[in-house]
Amino acid sequence: MIGYVCIGTNDLAKAAPFYDQLLATIGGKRNWETERFIAWNNTPTSPMFLLIKPLNGEPATAGNGTMVALTVDSKAKVDELHRKALELGGKDEGAPGPRGENFYACYFRDTEGNKLAGFFMG
Repeated sequence: MIGYVCIGTNDLAKAAPFYDQLLATIGGKRNWETERFIAWNNTPTSPMFLLIKPLNGEPATAGNGTMVALTVDSKAKVDELHRKALELGGKDEGAPGPRGENFYACYFRDTEGNKLAGFFMG
């Protein structure tokens, strides 16, 4: 159902290494790149994650209530994703752990304040 999701950045060159390393943790690879954005995904047909400079030229800001959730295949991957985000300079927004029945998740912010989650169902 989701084709891609975009996260804004004010400095594409500075922000890209965070996502190169973070998304590699869950099998993500760069698949498309321009001077305005970089896109990652796991396979050519899976949804894409884009890091993008706003088209209107205004500063990128983290949306209040906006969050991107990355699905992974195990609780260990949730733990690894959270650990990697913090190692790369991200901020903790909720340590890995159960959040209700059959839902295990972590929450963090990237270096520009965008909120992300990693989760496993099962």
